[in-house]
Amino acid sequence: MKALLRAVDRFCGRHPRFGIPNLMLYVVIANAIVWLFQMMDTTGALTAALMFSPYHILRGEVWRLVTFAMLPFGGGFLVLITFYFYYFIGRTIEQEWGSGKFTLYFLSGLLLTVVYGFAVYLVQAAGQEEAWKEMVSLVIASEVGAYYIYLSMFFTFALLYPDMQVLLFFIIPVKMKWLGLLDLGFFVYEVVRTPFPYNLLPVVAVLNCLIFCWDALAELLRKLFYRPSGEAVQFRSEVRRMRREERERPYTRRCEVCGRTDADWPDLEFRYCSRCRGYHCYCIDHINNHRHVTD
Repeated sequence: MKALLRAVDRFCGRHPRFGIPNLMLYVVIANAIVWLFQMMDTTGALTAALMFSPYHILRGEVWRLVTFAMLPFGGGFLVLITFYFYYFIGRTIEQEWGSGKFTLYFLSGLLLTVVYGFAVYLVQAAGQEEAWKEMVSLVIASEVGAYYIYLSMFFTFALLYPDMQVLLFFIIPVKMKWLGLLDLGFFVYEVVRTPFPYNLLPVVAVLNCLIFCWDALAELLRKLFYRPSGEAVQFRSEVRRMRREERERPYTRRCEVCGRTDADWPDLEFRYCSRCRGYHCYCIDHINNHRHVTD
């Protein structure tokens, strides 16, 4: 997991222009448009044409590889709250990571879901007649969607900002770490409740989250389970250790958003943010475009 995360950071550092800025806004707008058309479509033909169906994708309907993520879940006023909440979450994560990393995160979730759906289809439809293949694909279409991708994004947000307080139902103040645990409990419940192999879909979504949030998860676990021993700090040995680590580091400055360093980009300008608490370094592209550290 850690190696994959480092590869993602290196890719984003070497390709600073990669990514779709404000990606979640476009995703929410697409979901809202489909939702409006769904209310006018009494036959359900629109939903059927956009769902993930391996049988139809293999026969040329390739738009389904993307459009299944535009199908909203829920209805009524609740779906509007969902649109706002997931735009807020996606936008905040993008400001933390940068457009490139967040775009990779979202596309990775879609790709893993597509690979999983095709794997289930190929196993269950192998050697069967066309009618059976189409029926298997319809079952997969009813089970495989972007639902868990958005829920895993909520879990990602909780890992990055565990102490952030939000208003549940716009009334009840709750910290994100408790909502994240509730979300994790729901994932476990879905794994137990859903029949195999469709119960693996939540696992796939969480796997994508772990790839991109490995450092945040490790830091959270360290805070939860690490307890200082109370022993006095040996300042001389600590200074020697810090100097040794400084000499061994291949760089002296690293952007905390895109991961670029002065070793890989010697002509790139780096600065320390005066509004962040502590010493936090950013490249010239992100010095004015990052979430300020306040604690």
